[in-house]
Amino acid sequence: MIVHDFSNQNSVLSQFVSEMRNVSIQKDSMRFRKNIERIGEILSYEMSKTLQYKSEVVKTPLGEKQMHVPLNDLVVCSILRAALPFHNGILNFFDKAENAFISAYRHHPDGGDDFEVIVNYLASPSIENKTLVLTDPMLATGKTLENVLKAFKSHGAPKQIHILSIIGANPGIEYIENVFPENTHLWIAAVDDTLNSRGYIIPGLGDAGDLSFGEKL
Repeated sequence: MIVHDFSNQNSVLSQFVSEMRNVSIQKDSMRFRKNIERIGEILSYEMSKTLQYKSEVVKTPLGEKQMHVPLNDLVVCSILRAALPFHNGILNFFDKAENAFISAYRHHPDGGDDFEVIVNYLASPSIENKTLVLTDPMLATGKTLENVLKAFKSHGAPKQIHILSIIGANPGIEYIENVFPENTHLWIAAVDDTLNSRGYIIPGLGDAGDLSFGEKL
């Protein structure tokens, strides 16, 4: 896996991640969602540098110009529900992309720390020979992404996979490196060292879904 980690690069990206982590600022759910969207835009721009391009002639009022534009073969899949603002940010840059949505949640069978990830909904076009972009704001254990990849097997074989995340933990990144194809790209804004006993990123920022849309039952 090719990891693009922006943790140690000085840019406005750090400001948006910092605000998302801040316990005072993150109480403003509208700002929290906006920062997710902004980070989606920045990571999309960085990802765009590695995509395939085609040449086409553009007619202007005063003549013609040869331009290079990305091939329109992206399928953007967001993991509900925290990734919805992320999805919007990506579409701000790739407005012609096809869209997919998948639900995945943690199920604690006995109420303890151990859990399984359950996927029970997937709406997607064919991804055969297309570029699949998976968006998961919080890459914790990596098990969610593993199950999402399994769910896509009936929808074709993509030619390339990109994963976009805001904050990840080293154990989760190491886990998906053994699950996804070697030429998969991970674009991530920040990386934390560890997970707690329940598989949440430390220090992380809490539950991105709840902070975006309110607590769930």
